[in-house]
Amino acid sequence: MSKIYLGVDVGSVSTNLVALDPDYNVVFASYLRTNGQPLESVKTSLRELQETGPGQVAAIGATGSGRQLVGVLVGADIVKNEITAHAAATTHFFPQARTIFEIGGQDSKIIIIKDGIVVDFAMNSVCAAGTGSFLDHQAERLSIPIEQFGDMALAAQRDVRIAGRCTVFAESDMIAKQQFGFSKAEIIKGLCEALVRNYINNLGRGKSLEPPYVFQGGVAANKGIRAAFEKEVGAKVLIPEHYGIMGAIGAAMLAAETVEQTGKPSRFRGFDMLNLDFTPVSIDCEDCSNNCEVIQVQVEGKPIASWGDRCGKWTQKCS
Repeated sequence: MSKIYLGVDVGSVSTNLVALDPDYNVVFASYLRTNGQPLESVKTSLRELQETGPGQVAAIGATGSGRQLVGVLVGADIVKNEITAHAAATTHFFPQARTIFEIGGQDSKIIIIKDGIVVDFAMNSVCAAGTGSFLDHQAERLSIPIEQFGDMALAAQRDVRIAGRCTVFAESDMIAKQQFGFSKAEIIKGLCEALVRNYINNLGRGKSLEPPYVFQGGVAANKGIRAAFEKEVGAKVLIPEHYGIMGAIGAAMLAAETVEQTGKPSRFRGFDMLNLDFTPVSIDCEDCSNNCEVIQVQVEGKPIASWGDRCGKWTQKCS
């Protein structure tokens, strides 16, 4: 039976599951909306994988904002942050990469690489004006399918500057530009450039951005954003084949390396765990002045993992 390595990337917008073969080729990929239910979205993705008759799961890794919870669910061999996971995947496909632009639905990040090692990074999970949700909202307001955004931006005949520092300012400025007679295509181009300008000013400030540049995340599908990045940095921007699932790919690769280095079998719980009831519970611990909020995962009433306690008391109970 052939071996596969799994990677799960659970974010606030989407849940990605990938399976890699021993050569790190993607043999399965699933994208689902998280919809506030990370455990259910991961279970659904694993059921899709199970139906394909996969090989032996030799390792599994978790990343993303929901990585701790999902790591418990699947029995992850490693749980890594998004910076590490994205960098691992990017340097595998582009060994010479120096700067990674990543823009997702709700957050964005920039990663600086030197000799294959992360030397600096910045994340933005607060300002919506630098994320995919910003574009989605504006596409809806303009009654244009988001899939057409990129082509329309490239078709624009004139430049128009849109104030992109804030979603509120962007909307009011777009309305004003429409009233001045600029076309939707020109406004969309200006919007793409505003997002990139905001991204570079916020995340790239004080950093040395050097080529090769790699652009990934769901927004990398937008040709207008790619063109805006190339205009801003004055160089070609590379886009990976699997630009939307790079975090999951990186998690799978890191898990494979961990299992191979330790020589121990994977801790993957197996597909039978899909039938178990995993329940997250919030506990307010008042045993000391820290007043920690402890997050505990229970399986059919029995606690199997806890985190959030500063003293480690709750964590030790589940170890």
